[in-house]
Amino acid sequence: MYPPSFPTHLVRALTTRRFAGSALVALAALLSAACSEPTAPINSPAHISRSSSELSPAASNFLVLGNTAVTCTDGTIAGDVGTFVAAPTGYVTQTGCPITGQLRVGDEAATQAFNNFLDTYAARAPKPEDVCTTLTGTLAAVTLSPGSYCFDAAATVTGLLTLNGPADGVWNFSIGTGGTGALTGTGFSVAMAGGGQGCNVTWWVAQGVTMTDSHLVGTVLGGAGITLTRGTFGGNAWARADATITGTAVTGCAS
Repeated sequence: MYPPSFPTHLVRALTTRRFAGSALVALAALLSAACSEPTAPINSPAHISRSSSELSPAASNFLVLGNTAVTCTDGTIAGDVGTFVAAPTGYVTQTGCPITGQLRVGDEAATQAFNNFLDTYAARAPKPEDVCTTLTGTLAAVTLSPGSYCFDAAATVTGLLTLNGPADGVWNFSIGTGGTGALTGTGFSVAMAGGGQGCNVTWWVAQGVTMTDSHLVGTVLGGAGITLTRGTFGGNAWARADATITGTAVTGCAS
């Protein structure tokens, strides 16, 4: 779904300008073919992109990032937590929620991390030329190989989704490619198989994310708030609004 390693604008330039000489024409055709990416069936590999940690190195140190507030009640967070807005407006609230990492409320590290997250969110926003495999339904009992997948609007998921691929396989999910759409999961679990790594899974969501009694893995790029209730979460929860965690064990994607 995301731009391949060869710049799209250069491919377009090569394929649209008139060059003298057959060698340049042949080169343009070769590059255009190499960058053409057909839509893959659900269980077939599609374009493999970079992992989220490569795209946002500063933000990757934070398991949870929120704009103004992060609220955790009766859960656990095994990593750093930060907000973009500084105190007293910005805050992290812990009620029966041990956090083993650092709390960074609007300091330099948290601000840089949040800005990096926003850059990553914008870079991964759907574009007209993107190619992805369109998904529908709840994803229960579905197995997906590495690739780029999308929901045109909101996604309501449940049951077990299996991501089956090698250790270097990458899964990119985009929810709301039509401009709006939230990700809502109840009793939803993601299982990695075949050596696949949770750190190579990214969920870009146009609007909010709500997970209840679920086990989600990967980096969640929330277009609004992120709410996790019970269950577990193995990854990074980064929200453009606030993050609310209730009874959820939040660990890193490598856990």
